[in-house]
Amino acid sequence: MYAYIDGKLVFKCPTYVVIDAGGVGYQINISLNTYGSLQETERCKLYTWLHVKEDGHTLYGFHDEGERRLFLHLISVSGIGPNTGRMILSSITPAEIQTAIVKGDVPLIQRIKGIGPKSAQRMILELQDKLKKEGPDSLISMPSHSTAKEEALSALVMLGFSKSVAEKALDSIFKSGPEDLSVEVLIKTALKSL
Repeated sequence: MYAYIDGKLVFKCPTYVVIDAGGVGYQINISLNTYGSLQETERCKLYTWLHVKEDGHTLYGFHDEGERRLFLHLISVSGIGPNTGRMILSSITPAEIQTAIVKGDVPLIQRIKGIGPKSAQRMILELQDKLKKEGPDSLISMPSHSTAKEEALSALVMLGFSKSVAEKALDSIFKSGPEDLSVEVLIKTALKSL
């Protein structure tokens, strides 16, 4: 529902922040990783995810798009809710979490409070292939695209194709056709060959 909230940082503590955006104060739960990344500035932008349940709505905020993406992967695992996902992101860095899952490092994941051996194995089982497919640079912030090819590649990766497969499809389009294709045409043409 909310992609991000950008506004004045009114209050900051290790578990949540309050951001004033357009005269409304949003209380946003954060991880220690995000807390450490926030500067002592007046203006703040957090990528958000809204958790809706019977007894309330809770906003979770992340310093960058990559951390939010990893959080969404974590909470997709059976038995891991938003608070556990936030605890995982507070215990070790997102890059360390991703590496541990891809390499199947159960002991490292088990050291996180609230994660036992079964939960660690389930995380690895359910997320290992997804994270391998996304590649190590999936935790990098949303890129600012300078070419139609880069935008098309990013869109194809977001649609679930591996980066290497999408790059090959786009390269073959450029070899056989004109260089000045629009992003939309590139994506549609690539989807036909994938």
